[in-house]
Amino acid sequence: MIGRLNHVAIAVPDLEAASAQYRDTLGAAVGAPQDEPDHGVTVVFIELPNTKIELLYPLGEASPIQGFLDKNPSGGIHHMCYEVEDILAARDQLKAQGARVLGNGEPKIGAHGKPVLFLHPKDFNGCLLELEQI
Repeated sequence: MIGRLNHVAIAVPDLEAASAQYRDTLGAAVGAPQDEPDHGVTVVFIELPNTKIELLYPLGEASPIQGFLDKNPSGGIHHMCYEVEDILAARDQLKAQGARVLGNGEPKIGAHGKPVLFLHPKDFNGCLLELEQI
């Protein structure tokens, strides 16, 4: 069902400093900040040869990333995103196997302009998973 690793998302307390670290210290190709109001985040994508890193920064007072940073002030890995060919079929199969889909269970459009869903971390070894339809 799952395909390639699309990205690893890291919540950061300072988006500009984190972007500079990846660009200047690690020599990575760093994209421009992109506001995603439906998800309550500002994202920056870092392109790597085999995947991407997504830096997450809170956007608005109701941002779920702010809650994560309140518990982890230095930031940290927030989620991993896997690609799927058919997000509705993947959702239905996972739900039938007992996995919990977060939110209302319907895909939202993610930062890449494609449908995404999040799966409860308690169902996946403590790791929040995102599925993105390719």
